[in-house]
Amino acid sequence: MREIIFDTETTGLDAREDRIIEIGGVELVNRFPTGRTFHKYIDPQGRQIHPDAQAVHGISADDLAGKPTFPEIAEEFMAFVEGAKLVAHNASFDINFINAEFARLGHPPVASELVVDTLALARRKHPMGPNSLDALCRRYGIDNSHRTKHGALLDSELLAEVYIELIGGKQAALGLDAVVVTGVEQVSIEMAEVRIGARPAPLPSRLSEADRAAHSALVDSMGEKAVWLQVADCMAT
Repeated sequence: MREIIFDTETTGLDAREDRIIEIGGVELVNRFPTGRTFHKYIDPQGRQIHPDAQAVHGISADDLAGKPTFPEIAEEFMAFVEGAKLVAHNASFDINFINAEFARLGHPPVASELVVDTLALARRKHPMGPNSLDALCRRYGIDNSHRTKHGALLDSELLAEVYIELIGGKQAALGLDAVVVTGVEQVSIEMAEVRIGARPAPLPSRLSEADRAAHSALVDSMGEKAVWLQVADCMAT
């Protein structure tokens, strides 16, 4: 199973008017990172970056000077995500922008059945919240100290770790048959079945005769109401 954990940064909030200025993606195969990533800064083709958006991601118009436009990176992006499910946090926001860019190129939209929203997963698993990416990193002990601003590739890398925890953690991803992903090669590892049963014969006691004699002398010194005498009577019956 192939999945792309991805994120976008944009000039604003309106997918009909605003544009994508950064895309980042991380590839998972069978819920394991393969090391393949996608990352592009994108020229918004004259669309101004809203100050509120810039405060979040820190990307300025000067940073995007000379970067490719979306039409120039579209084929590479589509090749990267082809055949994979797309996983994003608050996925409707990012998918709306992707589909708006696709529509300008006459390309079909991303099918809804191919989209996984980690925010929806988090709200079902942790209904009391909070469920922002930063909050989920704190919940699962994922180091996000280097995330001072939103960034598409960094956020994708953090979300990949959060996603694995949301679906049950690394052990759940392993299952009984582990799959190690090395580049494009997958190596299946058969896990040996271990059965634990009763011993054919009990182990010999480690108490010596001297130990037994010392214990008997101690019990005798306790008097007739000693608890050890009651235990001895029960074992004798």
